[in-house]
Amino acid sequence: MHILEFEKPIAELEGKIEELRHLADSGDVNIADEVGKLQAKVDKLLRSTYAKLTPWQKTQVARHPERPHALAYIQTLIEDFTPLAGDRTFAEDQAIVGGLGRFRGRSVMVIGHEKGHDTESRLRHNFGMAKPEGYRKARRLMEMADHFQVPVISLVDTAGAYPGVDAEARGQAEAIARSIETCLDIRVPFVTAIIGEGGSGGAIALASANVVVMLEHAIYSVISPEGCASILWRSGENAKDAAEQLRLTAQDLHKLEVIDQVVPEPLGGAHRNPDLMIQTLSMALESSLRDLAGIEGGVLRAKRREKFLEMGRAGLP
Repeated sequence: MHILEFEKPIAELEGKIEELRHLADSGDVNIADEVGKLQAKVDKLLRSTYAKLTPWQKTQVARHPERPHALAYIQTLIEDFTPLAGDRTFAEDQAIVGGLGRFRGRSVMVIGHEKGHDTESRLRHNFGMAKPEGYRKARRLMEMADHFQVPVISLVDTAGAYPGVDAEARGQAEAIARSIETCLDIRVPFVTAIIGEGGSGGAIALASANVVVMLEHAIYSVISPEGCASILWRSGENAKDAAEQLRLTAQDLHKLEVIDQVVPEPLGGAHRNPDLMIQTLSMALESSLRDLAGIEGGVLRAKRREKFLEMGRAGLP
């Protein structure tokens, strides 16, 4: 497992447990009591460490390479998933995946950023950074869901939209704006989960939903800490300070009413128990969709628009 800097004391204890288990496997030594004591120490240290993570540490957890990504959730939770590709204009963008399937017996349209899990898949999915064709595909799928009256679930996990020259040449800003417009225009239940990073317009293009839930150690901000630091301090070395100021944690955003619910992660983060994390999010998504079921389409759209307009009014006289 990839070890984060602040997890090293935990990793050392876990290493001792593995050594003891190996010793027990090679002989008749009974080390059950010692392993139990060390495991209790690990659990206690995990609990105390993750209860007081700084915003920068949460950023590291949100980016953990072994954290479950969109396809992991889709493969586990969505039955009869049929992927849909292409924007019908330029190309297929694999940074955004989407398609139709059944979630707990209910037909849904699922759209999500996919970062990939190894070097090959990360390159194929462009590390979850979509180009204009990705957002145009997302818009096409949302309009399809609206046409067939199918709820939409989006899974957000991106550092931001791809900033390359070719993406800008094909209208990156316009594609993001149109995707946000479509989010706010559809007349079906729409639930978003921030499962890792929620970066800038690249995230909100899929996250302008009726209900936005966010995993406990995910982040969601207008800019990455590194990008913010390079602008304000002219140095990426101040990323830790930027993370403190951006209010990017799920807990801060819930207080600010930018998100609607914080979904608890397994002890030690989603990367330590992906299966439990996926099932926990499943229950949160089911609850949100159930609350939205039966609400008339025009009311859903009006409430969704008002939700985001109200954020801009906060603090105004």
